[in-house]
Formats: sequence, C-alpha cells, structure tokens
Amino acid sequence: MRVAFPYRPRPYQARLHEALDSHRFSVIVMHRRAGKTVLVLMHMLMAAVLAKRPNMMFGYVAPYRNQAKSIAWGMLKHFSSPVPGRQVNEAELSITLPNGAVMRVFGADNADALRGLRFDGVILDEVADMKPDVWQEVVRPALSDRRGWAVFIGTPKGINLFSQLYEQGQREAKPGGWFSAMLRVDETGALPPEEIESLKREMSDKSFRQEYLCDFTASSDDVLITIDMVTEACARIVRPEDVEGMPLVMGVDVARFGADSSVVCLRRGLICQPPHVFRNLDNMDLADAISALVHQHQPDAVFVDAGQGQGVIDRLRHIGIDCIEVPFGAKALSPRFNNRRSEMWYGIREWLQAGGFLPDVPQLKSELTTPTYAFDPAGRICLERKEDIKERLGASPDIADALALTFAAPVASARDAMMAARRQQAQHYDPLAW
Repeated sequence: MRVAFPYRPRPYQARLHEALDSHRFSVIVMHRRAGKTVLVLMHMLMAAVLAKRPNMMFGYVAPYRNQAKSIAWGMLKHFSSPVPGRQVNEAELSITLPNGAVMRVFGADNADALRGLRFDGVILDEVADMKPDVWQEVVRPALSDRRGWAVFIGTPKGINLFSQLYEQGQREAKPGGWFSAMLRVDETGALPPEEIESLKREMSDKSFRQEYLCDFTASSDDVLITIDMVTEACARIVRPEDVEGMPLVMGVDVARFGADSSVVCLRRGLICQPPHVFRNLDNMDLADAISALVHQHQPDAVFVDAGQGQGVIDRLRHIGIDCIEVPFGAKALSPRFNNRRSEMWYGIREWLQAGGFLPDVPQLKSELTTPTYAFDPAGRICLERKEDIKERLGASPDIADALALTFAAPVASARDAMMAARRQQAQHYDPLAW
C-alpha cells in the first residue's frame, strides 16, 4: 500500500533526512523558521510507518507539554492523516498506527511521564530550555533496550546542554553514531533576502546572531571573530582587479593523520581562495601536493606551521621550494600579543574588518567563530589554545589556522621586490667606477 504524505522537503531538509536515517544520535542546529519541527516529525512518522517490530514507541519532547501540544500535535495529526486506520488519542496526545507503532507528545516539565517507558526513537525540541537530567537520566536510559535513536533540535541560547550535545556530535561523529549539523539563515534559502534584511534592522545584533545565525556565543563578549563578521565577509564582492599586484601568500597548516587535516590556504589582499584540504598524507606526499600548488600559483611567500611541519619543511626545501617556518608558540612581532598564533588570528579579525572576502565554506566559518580570547597578567591578548579547542570540539581549527598563517609577516609582491632591488641598485651606481 502506498501512502502520499503532504510534505515536500526543501533541498537542505532532504539532505538532513539522509543523515538522520544513517545516524543514531543527531544534533540539528537551525535558525528560526527553517522548518526543523516539520523535518523531525516527518522523520519520526516515517520511522513509525516502517516499524517492523511489535509495540514500537516514538516520542516528541518539548520543554513544556502545552508548548509541545501547540507546536507539534496539530502537525503530527495533519501529516499522519493519510495513514488509513490510525487512531488518535487526544487525552494522551498519542497516535497509534495499524502496525502497532505509537507516536506520543510529551513535555519535559513532567519528566516523570517519561520514566519507565521504552523508546525506539525520541525527538527533543528546544533542548536549551530543558534540564540536562531529562536527557541524561530519563530519555537516554529509555533508549537502551531497543538501541533507539535520538534527534536534538533547536536554536542556540548560549553555552548549555544543547551546545554541549552539538560539540559532542562534532567530536564523536561517525556513521551509525553521532552526527551534528548547523544551518544558518544565509545557508538555507528558507527566508527571502528582504525578510532577512528586515530582521537585521529590527532585531539587536546579539538576537539576530543567536536566532538566525546560530551563534552559540552571541551572548559572549570573549569571542575573537563573531559570526556576523564571517557572514558579511562571505557575502562581499571583491573583484580580482581590486587586488591586482598585491602579494599572493600561502599558509600551510600541517597535520599527521588522525582527525586533523593538513590545509593549504591562499590569500591575495582582501581575497581568500577556497582552501585545499588533505587527509592521511605522509610528509613526502603532502610536500609533493604543496609543491604542485606552489608551481601552479607562484605565491610570493609560503608560511608553514613549524609545530607538525618540520618534515614537510625539510622536504620542500630539499626540492627547491623556499618556505618560511612559523612556530605558533613563538614570540609575537608586536608586544600586544602573547604569541605568534594570537597575533596571526587577530590579523584575520582586522582583515575581515577591513573588507576581507571569505569563500562560503561551512567548516571554515565555524572554525573562525570558535576561539575565545583573554588577557594575560601583562595585558597581552591570548587566543584560546588549539589543544583546548580540540578537546572541546574534537577537532582542530585546521582551515582557519592555515588562513591565519597568511598573516604571519608582511609580504611584498615579486614585482615590488624587483622594483625595490632596482632602486637599491640605482642608489649604489657610481658612473666613475668603471
């Protein structure tokens, strides 16, 4: 029997359906009015319709029961209406399908109603407004018997359970296990541009970043690069002729296997090119890949992370590639910063404020807006350590670090260097010397 449901997913929703089907624990951070509740209710409905085991139970949980009823109950009844023979229980807010599968709506304000139940799948909506023990002590144990799945959805509200779950999804991502995704209003196309502009005008910067740009740190004052800086940079139009004659700088962040990536980033003036990302390459192969890019683009300077890059640096010099090693922990060129890495990242911030253009690469955008900063006892700017970021998120900001390396030191273009050499030669010319 074929059943036609009144639902046609948008392209980004269709991609998320595929991810939800292939992971047990999924964390979806989406902006307001992106259709996240419809997305997860249809995921639950399809799981219930296709249920093959007896007495399968699925739950939708919102922070409050009245909220769950007003948001999800009507939609769940509407989307399930084409299923012949379904039974609706208004008192329990439950729907039973002909195959025996049950879908039920709950409120996290009455967590006791969830205790003792056995779930094959649960949706937790607006997780940021729930007490952590609802998930940790009630819902998670209820999934153990049947190895049930869970989907967490919402918009950011600072650093809390939801942000921790999102970071866990990033840190422990693997097929069949954890998965997390973030979709901002500038990435979905769910709202027309004129509505987005209207929201920007009518809302505070903090509220817009939190509700529509999915910025967990919107209420935080210690983020070095804010999401609005990055969003504006991706939307800018900078023409190649605007940066003609400016030096082309290459930054290389080196990793050795594991979860980290080796990245090559090229920047000419205000334009950052899409990054080149390499995984699981040894020093020789990575050096060959970098050499090919150097010969293709002819950069005016190549800065390489000296932390993991010594072998790559040695190989590049051996094959005739002139590169400059940059120790991230070395003394900064300016006394304002505690080390070179803090100084280079601050260079990105100033570059963005000056009109820099970024490629629309989601991972780069997320990495740039992750690190926080503080001041040491001497009043110097200190960027959050790379090791702390990796411990917090499960991965290093490799692409952003490669971009930061392009700000390691001032660089003159080959043309400028040639003109300077000619001027110096002219200054030392003695017509009587011959």
